[in-house]
Amino acid sequence: MRATFKFILDTRKAFIQLLEDLSLEEINEIPTGFNNNIIWNFGHIVVSTQTLSYVRTGITTDTSFVKYLETYKKGSKPSYFVSAEEVAELKALAISTVEKIEEDYNKGVFETIQSYDTATYGATLHSFADVLVTTSGHDNLHLGYAIAQRRTIKK
Repeated sequence: MRATFKFILDTRKAFIQLLEDLSLEEINEIPTGFNNNIIWNFGHIVVSTQTLSYVRTGITTDTSFVKYLETYKKGSKPSYFVSAEEVAELKALAISTVEKIEEDYNKGVFETIQSYDTATYGATLHSFADVLVTTSGHDNLHLGYAIAQRRTIKK
């Protein structure tokens, strides 16, 4: 599982690099043909991984620990200009939350989970290994959207 956690962190670091190569205005811009922007895609992976790992698995029902959940959850759309401070916090959360999940995994927190179906992929996740693989795919899906958005913005 260490390799899977590393791959998720590497993807997030690549996403952070994409953010750092753009201006605040560019990451907040909603390009023509899209319903969201680059920073929304980034914030979405941050909050989704936490809810997929802890809430959807039945580990907890309390979502109060997921900062920015309402702003970036599935079905939400950008509703304000995201500040540099929020971007910096999301970057930190993108790494620290995965490290926390890995720490909890190593402590055995996810040994028994409640199976659930994903909306994005229509797959049933039966184990925490399934959750991590899905997280990795989900992160990369949204990184791909952000790369496409960058191309549109930079034209």
